[in-house]
Amino acid sequence: MSTMKVLNMAGAEVGSVELSDAVFGVEPNETVVHEVVKNHLANCRQGTQSALTRAEVSGGGKKPWKQKGTGHARQGSTRAPQWTHGGIVFAPKPRDYSYVLNKKVKRLALKSVLSAKAAEGSLIVIDSIKMDAVKTAEFSKFLKAVKADGKSVVVMPEKDDVIVRSARNLPGVLTTTATILSVYDILNARNLVVDQAALAKIEEVFE
Repeated sequence: MSTMKVLNMAGAEVGSVELSDAVFGVEPNETVVHEVVKNHLANCRQGTQSALTRAEVSGGGKKPWKQKGTGHARQGSTRAPQWTHGGIVFAPKPRDYSYVLNKKVKRLALKSVLSAKAAEGSLIVIDSIKMDAVKTAEFSKFLKAVKADGKSVVVMPEKDDVIVRSARNLPGVLTTTATILSVYDILNARNLVVDQAALAKIEEVFE
């Protein structure tokens, strides 16, 4: 097991904690992480794009000119795709891009990104993340004190509306709970700031 120092919200070291090798010590699997990120982005797609085929464009019922003898190429409709205002070839239609991945694949990807953050020193453990009132400036001061300002994911043991509202106006800062971690968000963040109670819950759920 690797040991990680524990900080308070002022940035001072107040102890240490041992990380579970089963969650924070696995060999990162880049292929699986790529699959999960691709799945996440596909599931986020709205799929509402739509265009008209030649059958759906209004007009074009009359043959523009006779079949033979004009010197022009034969044409049957002014709504064929090669005409201005014509229909679209293989026009996109609304569709669902989402698909399901195996749970074991998603769990391995999550362990991979958690292990990568721990290995590169981007995992920051806080003894307790608490806010008495909604104050964005105070929360920003806390992140700077623990050297986690910028793109960061703050993980709480359970949802805390005061923390969520304090952090939501900070660019690049996301808040989440230990049971609904996102591989994409962790991978996209520079730092992972974890409450010590949330750390224990992560190891309990995903070990």
